[in-house]
Amino acid sequence: MKLFLQKSIINTQSTIAISGSKSETNRLLLLKALYPKIILENISNSDDSDVMTKALSSDDFVKNIHHAGTAMRFLTAYFAVKEDSQVVLTGSSRMKERPIKILVEALQQLGANVSYEENEGYPPIKIKGKKITQNKVSLPANVSSQYISALLLIAPKLENGLELTLEGEITSVPYIKMTLALLDEIGVLTSFEGNVITVSQKSEVENQKLTVESDWSSASYWYSIVALSDVGTQITLSSYKGNSLQGDSALDEIYKYFGVQTVFNSDNSVTISKQITHNSQFITHNLNNCPDIAQTIAVTCFGLGVGCDLYGLHTLKIKETDRLEALKTELTKLNAEISVTNDSLHLKPSNQIKDNVTIATYQDHRMAMAFAPLALKTNILIEEAEVVSKSYPDFWKDLQAVGFVVNQL
Repeated sequence: MKLFLQKSIINTQSTIAISGSKSETNRLLLLKALYPKIILENISNSDDSDVMTKALSSDDFVKNIHHAGTAMRFLTAYFAVKEDSQVVLTGSSRMKERPIKILVEALQQLGANVSYEENEGYPPIKIKGKKITQNKVSLPANVSSQYISALLLIAPKLENGLELTLEGEITSVPYIKMTLALLDEIGVLTSFEGNVITVSQKSEVENQKLTVESDWSSASYWYSIVALSDVGTQITLSSYKGNSLQGDSALDEIYKYFGVQTVFNSDNSVTISKQITHNSQFITHNLNNCPDIAQTIAVTCFGLGVGCDLYGLHTLKIKETDRLEALKTELTKLNAEISVTNDSLHLKPSNQIKDNVTIATYQDHRMAMAFAPLALKTNILIEEAEVVSKSYPDFWKDLQAVGFVVNQL
């Protein structure tokens, strides 16, 4: 599906409801599978969470995870410790190119039975669930936090808990802390001291209701929209916490550079408003703790004529696409001067934006949504626009609700 976004002027005041965080939802879905007495509210309506739910509830031998990287990693750990189960986890062609060897080797260190069906180090994988008694494992500290979280989530169901040692400099700390906070919330004892994380064994969890906070990654596109709008534009989003577990809540501070103010309301909504015209011509940020908002920030900078150096982006190379190269290609189409390395992006200030450019999305939901706010500056065509369902199915409908002119071609 191709969508043509006509240059638009949006409503000065709007309210949008965003579903639960995909990151929190998928962690809690796994914990609910381990501890059925947990009750969840405001779960994500994303494709990724739907895939996770279906994989956990179905009796299929082959489980197709499609593009859902988080689900692939979490389910690998889950089925490894589900005694007497036997499954094959597979996915899309891109999923079969996304590495999983580090997690598989860690599980094998613990005694799990996991093998490759096609290419060494990549899905599809065959898992024979068994009781795990070993409780010590180590991982490189700079790997995707999803590998680390996958191990931590199953840890309380291991007979002797888990002691996980991270070797080197730790990246994506907020996502690790999110996982530990959710474990703490259901009564699991954890500690994170230096480079060692310990999780105690817990056989049962009593009836407990948990409400998922709305997704901060999804909020990032609204921050971009407000930043690219006129002073006085205001959008209220629900439902968010001032003390969020999500690393992407760093948006609050980062978007101050673009004149955007964040106010947390008593009803757990958050109001973001354009207070002043941005006065920064160049910004530098290390996004090591929140790489998923790099695309949004880069496009915001380009739309405002602001240059940027963004660092800490090494995990973007192995996402739905190589997000750094994708950003370079698509922003260059719009007249940007941009360069990338294996872990950074560098954009020069520019006030020239080409009109009627077609943006390829590379089957990556964040590419589609990160570029959409540029319709406030120019006409733009988004290819494979349906890909947003991976994390934010209502995105295009919500854009239209605030005044964007969106036409399907």
